[in-house]
Amino acid sequence: MSKPIIAVVGRPNVGKSTLFNKLAGRRISIVEDTPGVTRDRIFADSEWLNRKFMLIDTGGIEPYSDDVILSQMRAQAQLAIDSADAIILVTDIRDGVVSTDSEVASMLQKSRKPIVLCVNKCDTIGAPPPEFYEFYNLGLGDPIAVSAAHGHGTGDLLDAVFEHLPPAEEEEDEDSTIKVAVIGKPNAGKSSLVNKVAGENRVIVSDIAGTTRDAIDSHIENKFGSFLFIDTAGLRRKSRIDDKIEKYSVIRANMAVERADVCVIMIDATEGYTEQDSKVAGLAHEQGKGCIIAVNKWDAIEKDGKTMAEFRKKLEADFSFMSYAPIIFISAKTGMRVDRLFELIKYVNDMCAMRIGTGMLNDLLADATARVQPPSDKGKRLKIYYMTQASVRPPTFVCFVNNSDLFHFSYQRYLENRIRETFGMEGTPIRFVIREKNRG
Repeated sequence: MSKPIIAVVGRPNVGKSTLFNKLAGRRISIVEDTPGVTRDRIFADSEWLNRKFMLIDTGGIEPYSDDVILSQMRAQAQLAIDSADAIILVTDIRDGVVSTDSEVASMLQKSRKPIVLCVNKCDTIGAPPPEFYEFYNLGLGDPIAVSAAHGHGTGDLLDAVFEHLPPAEEEEDEDSTIKVAVIGKPNAGKSSLVNKVAGENRVIVSDIAGTTRDAIDSHIENKFGSFLFIDTAGLRRKSRIDDKIEKYSVIRANMAVERADVCVIMIDATEGYTEQDSKVAGLAHEQGKGCIIAVNKWDAIEKDGKTMAEFRKKLEADFSFMSYAPIIFISAKTGMRVDRLFELIKYVNDMCAMRIGTGMLNDLLADATARVQPPSDKGKRLKIYYMTQASVRPPTFVCFVNNSDLFHFSYQRYLENRIRETFGMEGTPIRFVIREKNRG
C-alpha cells in the first residue's frame, strides 16, 4: 500500500508552507511574506509515530478569483484535496475567521475527507487567547492551536490527523525509484513534460516565465518502472534575477539537481541553443549527474529529411564539454517520443551505477597503453601501474602512476574514450583520480 497522503490547505498567507516545512523537518517550500508564493502542489515524505506519510503543500485558495494563475492554483489545491487521505485546514489567529476561511471550509466539507482545523500563529505558550474559540464557528470540530514558526502544537496536530488515517499496511520499497530532475531555461516546457508523463495537470503550465517557483516532486509508476520527476524553476542569467522569490527558486533548482540520479536538460527547439543552456547543463555536469539533452517542441519545427541530423550535429558541437549525453527530440505537448525518454532515463541511470571489475579495467589499460604510449617529458615517461573503480554516480576511477604531472589531460580523455567504447557508459560523466604510487 502507498503512504497515506496529508494535504495542507487554506487561504493565502496563513503559514501553510511554514507548517509544511516544520512537519517535513526541512525547508522545502519557499516561505516569504507575500501572497501567492507557493503555486503548485509540493510533495515531501515525513514520519510520525513510526509511520511514514506524504505531505502536500498547496497554494493559497482564492475561491472566486478570475486571475489565470490563481484559478490554476485553486485547481491544484483541489487535486491535492481529491488525492488526500486527510486534510489540514490552516487558519490565522491574528486575522480571526474571515469569509475566505468559511468558503474554503465549505469547499473541504464537500470533499467528505477528514479535516483537522489548525489555528496557526498561536505563538505564546499556555492557554490560547479568546479569539481562538471563534474558529469553532467553522463547524469543523475542535481547532488545534499551533505555532508553525516555533513548532508548538505540531505534535497534537499530527496526533489528530493520524486518528483519521487508514490502518497501516506494509509499504512499498522505494529504493528502486529513479529521481529525475527536469532542468532548463524558463518556458522550455519542463512543467508540460512533467504533466504529460504524470498523466494529469500536476504542475501549473503558463506562457508566463517564472510560473514554477519550487522544485515539484511527482511520483510516477508505469511499465518502465518507478520514477520521481522533479520539476524545477527555469534558470535565468543572474543579471536578470531581481525578484527575491526567484532567487530562492534558483537555489531550489540547484538542490533538485543535487538529489537527482538523472537530469533531463530541456532545450526549446524553436529558440535553439543559447549560452544559458550550456550553463544549466554545466550545473548537472559539475555535480556528476547522468544527463540527457531533450529537445522539446520538435512538433513546432518545419522539417525536411536533414533537419534532425543538422540540429543534432550543431548540439553536439555546442555541448562538446558533455559529449557523453544522448540527445532526444520530443514534444511534451503531443507526447512524441516520451516512451523513448523513459527508456533512455533507465539506461542512463544504469550506466551511472555501473561497476567495472579491476581485472577488466587493467586488461583495458594494458591494451590502451600498448596502442598509444603514455606521454613523456624530459626523458621521463608516464607509467600507469594499475587502475581501479572507486565509486559510482559518477563512475570514478583511481589511477596509480609514477608521476602525476606527466598524466596529461589529453591522455585522460583518451582513456575515458576507451572505457566508453568498451563498456558504454552513455549519459554519465567519468571522473579520474590520479595517485602517485611512491607517495601512497
